[in-house]
Amino acid sequence: MNFQQLRIIHETVRQNYNLTEAANALFTSQSGVSKHIKDLEDELGVELFVRKGKRLLGLTDPGRELVKIVERILIDTKNVKRLAEQFSNRDKGRLTIATTHTQARYALPSVVTLFKKAFPQVHLVLHQASPGEIVTMLLDGIADIGIATEALESVAELASFPYYSWHHAVIVPHEHPLKSIHPLTLEAIAEFPIITYHEGLTGRAGIDQAFARAGLLLDIAMSALDADVIKTYVELGLGVGIVASMAFNPTRDTRLNLLDSSHLFEKNTTNISVRRGHYLRGYAYRFIELCLPSLTESAIRSGVKPEADDVELDN
Repeated sequence: MNFQQLRIIHETVRQNYNLTEAANALFTSQSGVSKHIKDLEDELGVELFVRKGKRLLGLTDPGRELVKIVERILIDTKNVKRLAEQFSNRDKGRLTIATTHTQARYALPSVVTLFKKAFPQVHLVLHQASPGEIVTMLLDGIADIGIATEALESVAELASFPYYSWHHAVIVPHEHPLKSIHPLTLEAIAEFPIITYHEGLTGRAGIDQAFARAGLLLDIAMSALDADVIKTYVELGLGVGIVASMAFNPTRDTRLNLLDSSHLFEKNTTNISVRRGHYLRGYAYRFIELCLPSLTESAIRSGVKPEADDVELDN
């Protein structure tokens, strides 16, 4: 068994058993991929793939178990390289953060500023993606740290830690009828078209659940990926906006009003996640600690989960 065979097994599975795509990804030939797989099966004495003629359809039971081992080996191989980089050059390197637009725009600017001052020679990549894409990037080793409200905590391969808690907020233009209703109710909001987040983003499920529990149907006039777009169309009078509370800045959003609606929606928690077994450089732990001081390197390594802070983020 050699390292190239392990890479071929892993890439073949990644490419949904398409030998041509696996060969292209590894810059080799399809026949070479097939030979490596057959040689490994002969060496182990078991078939790793279910076949129909020359096509691969899936994994056998031994194949599924081997892929788990291969993934660990490939992660550890990357970790060896990262370990060498850590001790040869502690303050230089690359750190990839996968996060949503909301976190990148409203939660992380102050953290990034402090981090870049402390580690000016670290190339920081802030990759904006959906929660599902963030999970994939973490599992594939493309991202070192993931930050999002959805999806992360439910993935067993990830170690997830609460970062901060927040509520949704209702925003309306000046002179909107909802400004005169105290306290604000879901029934009153449901009388108007709603502009809010796209499904699967920034706690949208919690918004839908709140109205469903009240037996109310929402008229979703528009849905968007980020709060800036939502605010733009609320300003134009096309509907009532429901956004993450930290997305509203009174000094910038002068054409809008924030209505007290924290009593209407349940608390959301944004998580910081890393892949279990993924080697992190010292500056990666420092970035996480800048996000949440109680989330130290030792806390991450031991899996201690501090309570998320209920915070109002400055903009």
